[in-house]
Amino acid sequence: MEKKKKENIFRKLLRWFVRGFFGLKYEEKWFGKREKVQKEIVYKNGVPDDSELIVSPGRQIFNRFMERKFAVISVVVVLIMFAVVFIMPHFMTKYYDAFTETTQKDLPPTLSLMRVPKELKNNIKMIDSYGSFSVGLSKDGKVYVWGIGKIGATGLNVKDIPEEVQNAKIAYVAAGQDHVIAIGEDGKFYGWGSNRFGQFANDEKTEGNPNLEPVPDVVVNGELDVAHIKKVAAGFQASAILMDDGTLYIWGNKQAYANMDSFVGRDNILDIDFTLNNVVGLDTRQTSVVTGKKGLYDMARTTINGTKAVKMKDFLNGRKIVEIRATTINVCMLLDDGTVALTGDFQLDNVEVPTLAEGEYLIDIEAGAYHYTALSNLGHVYSFGGDHYYQAEAPAVNGAKKIFAGAFQSYAIDENGKLLDNWGLKGYLFGTDDRGANIAERVVAGGRITMTVGAIAVIIEIIIGVSIGLMAGFLGGWVDIFLMRVAEVFSSIPLYPFMLILSSLLAQVSMTTDQRLYMIMVILGVLGWPGFAYITRAQVLVARESEYVTAAQAMGVKETRIAFKHILPNIISVILVNMTLSFAASMQTETSLSFLGFGVNYPQPSWGNMLSRASNATAAINFWWQWVFTSAILIFTTICINTIGDTLRDVMDPKSTNDK
Repeated sequence: MEKKKKENIFRKLLRWFVRGFFGLKYEEKWFGKREKVQKEIVYKNGVPDDSELIVSPGRQIFNRFMERKFAVISVVVVLIMFAVVFIMPHFMTKYYDAFTETTQKDLPPTLSLMRVPKELKNNIKMIDSYGSFSVGLSKDGKVYVWGIGKIGATGLNVKDIPEEVQNAKIAYVAAGQDHVIAIGEDGKFYGWGSNRFGQFANDEKTEGNPNLEPVPDVVVNGELDVAHIKKVAAGFQASAILMDDGTLYIWGNKQAYANMDSFVGRDNILDIDFTLNNVVGLDTRQTSVVTGKKGLYDMARTTINGTKAVKMKDFLNGRKIVEIRATTINVCMLLDDGTVALTGDFQLDNVEVPTLAEGEYLIDIEAGAYHYTALSNLGHVYSFGGDHYYQAEAPAVNGAKKIFAGAFQSYAIDENGKLLDNWGLKGYLFGTDDRGANIAERVVAGGRITMTVGAIAVIIEIIIGVSIGLMAGFLGGWVDIFLMRVAEVFSSIPLYPFMLILSSLLAQVSMTTDQRLYMIMVILGVLGWPGFAYITRAQVLVARESEYVTAAQAMGVKETRIAFKHILPNIISVILVNMTLSFAASMQTETSLSFLGFGVNYPQPSWGNMLSRASNATAAINFWWQWVFTSAILIFTTICINTIGDTLRDVMDPKSTNDK
C-alpha cells in the first residue's frame, strides 16, 4: 500500500486555525479536502476486524473540541493574552509602576503627538511644546497645532486656532500647558486655550486677584517692538516675553510659580524659562540663576566633560552664560566656550551627558519636560536627561542647523527649515489615566497581576478541595460527615463583606504590596475550595463502586493509594473543567476586590484598581478610555476562559455531545 505524505506540523496548525476562525468550508477551499487514509481490512474468522479504526478517548475529545469554532478562537485569545501579560513586560524596559506625569494626564488614545503637519515640514521657523500638544510656526507666519488639543473636560481645544490668528502674519508663538500665545509681526498679541488663571487675557478674575499677575498693558495693547523681542516663553499657567534690552514681561498664576513676584518689573534679565514650580532667569550679574529662592540654583552639579564645582562663580571662572534652558526639575546653562552645566535642586550625578569630539562644542540647547537636546558646531545633535519615552535617544542627524524640543519630543531642522528627523513620544495607544500613566502599559502589567492571582488561588482551591473531596467520598462515614460540615461552614462565609471587614482591620497594619498580594491569593484559595470538594466527593462516590476499585481493595492496596492513584486519574477531566471555570471566577473576584479597595493598591496596577480609579462620573463621561479598554479586555478574557471550560465539559460528556 502506498504511504501518504504526512502534513507538516505548521500546515496542520494553520489548518486548525482556519477551521476554528472561518469554518470547515474555508479550510477545504484554501487547503483542499483531507485525504482519508484507507486502512487495510484484516479478517478474523471471516469477520472484518476494525479495531485499528477505534479512536482513543483523548483523540475523540480533541477532535470534538476542534470542531467548536468559538472554543478554538477562545483558546487562541487566551494564549495570546497569557503571552502578552507574562512576556511583554520583559520588553517594556522604560515602564515602572510608579511613573506618572502631570502634564500628560487624562489624554485620549492617539499616536499623533509627533506628527508635524505636512504643510509645515519643509518650512519650519519654530516649534514649541509644554504638554500634550505642540505649536509650530512657518517662515511665512502661519500657525499650526498638532497632538492632543483638548484641555481636560473644559470643552476647549487649542487646535481651534482663532480666525484672526489664521489671517495674521505671526512672528512668535509659545505653548503652555493649556494655552498658546502668539505675537504678530505688527506687535499684536494673541492667546487661546484656557484663560482660567489669566494665561493670556485680563478679566474679572484677574482684576485685583493677588494670586494672579495680569497681562502687562504694553502687551495687551500691542505696543511691543517685535524687532527687539528676544524670547517668548510659556509654562504651566504662566507666560513671559523677554526684550533684548533685558526688560521682562511676565504674568499668570502666582500660585503655580510662587517666585514670580521677584521677576515682575525686572529690566536686567538676559534669559528666562519655567520649571514646573519655579521661574528661572539669568541676570546681568552672571553669578547665579535667579529664582527668588536664594542658593537653590547656585551650585553647578555636572558639566559635559564630567567636571564638578561647588560654587557657581568658581565654576564660571570668568566665563559667561549664554543661555539657560529649564526642564520641569532642573536647569541647563550653555557657556560661551560651548561648555554645558546642569544645576538644580536634586542630584544630577546619574545624568548621562554626551561626550564631544576634539574641536567640537555646543552652539545651542533646548529643553523638554525632562530632557535636553543640544546642537554642536559640526551639525551633530545630542539628547540627554530623562528618557522614559525615548526622548533622549537622538538618531544620527547630520547637517542640522536648528533644534527644537517639545515636552517629550525633539526636532532637527536644516538651514532651509526642512524637518530632518524627530524622536520621542508618539502618543498613547489606550490614552492615559488621571495621573498621566500609560494605560496600555498598565493593562499589560495589571493583567499579569490579575491572572497570577487567579491562577494561584485556583491551585490552592484544587489542592485543598480535591484532597478533602477524595477523603470524604472514599472513606465515608463520620469522616465524610465531618469534612462536609467544614465545607459548609466555609461556603457560608460571605466573601465580599468578609474582605471589606478584613481590609478595614488591616488598614492600620503596615504591609508591602507583595504581602497584600500573597494574602489575597491565600484568602481566595482558602475560601474557594468547597466547590472542588463537593464535585470531587460526588465523582468519588460513583467511582468507588467500580470494578477496578474493588479489585484494588481485594489485592490489599492501601485506601489512600486507591484514592489518589486509581480514582483521581479517572475523575481528572471533571476537575479540569471546573478548574478552568474557577480560574475565570477568581480573576473576576480579584478584580472586584481591587475595585472595592481591598486588593492591589495604586501604583501597582491590576485590572480591578484601574477600573476603580475610573469609576467616577467625570471619567465615565469625559474620559471613556480610562475604563473601556480595561473592562473590555477583562470581559473578553473571562468569556473566552468560560467558553473553553464549557466546551471541555461538553466534549468530555458523550451524552451532552450527542444531544447537541
